[in-house]
Amino acid sequence: MRVAAHVMLAYAVVLILGAVWPQERAVPDVVALSAVYLGLTARHRVAPSLFGAIAIGYLADILIGSPRGLLALTAGILCFVGHFVQGRLLVRGVMFTFVFSFLIGLLASTLHTTFRLAAGLAGDATTELSGMLIVALLTGIAGPLMFRLYRFVDSRFSRRGSLEGLLL
Repeated sequence: MRVAAHVMLAYAVVLILGAVWPQERAVPDVVALSAVYLGLTARHRVAPSLFGAIAIGYLADILIGSPRGLLALTAGILCFVGHFVQGRLLVRGVMFTFVFSFLIGLLASTLHTTFRLAAGLAGDATTELSGMLIVALLTGIAGPLMFRLYRFVDSRFSRRGSLEGLLL
């Protein structure tokens, strides 16, 4: 139920960003942040979180109009990345969350560009690199806000209802 709430929340954020964001190419990667958060919070069973991340990516593929499965594949990979680093990494504090989100945005942009290059859909190298850096920076800025929003949703599903935990 918690994963379904995160999928719906990510879908709503992607839908709202698509409607009100002024730039077309320079958008924070909410799908990557959502997938990593689901991977970070998956303690023992990663399958529900992986399914949720792929669902978020597929819904974003439909909304954004990217090649079918591109965001779903990268969301699945990023969910695994989040799951593998969750035991070794404590994401706490606004600055560290910004840096972590920036790196996740850079990794997601690199994966998108690599997969688009393999499919023959990538553009000019300088345009792609500048776009990757701008998206990573915007993702880093949006990371603390998105993680706080996801923590709020998690607090509604916890038994204690507290806002304390590993993530900001």
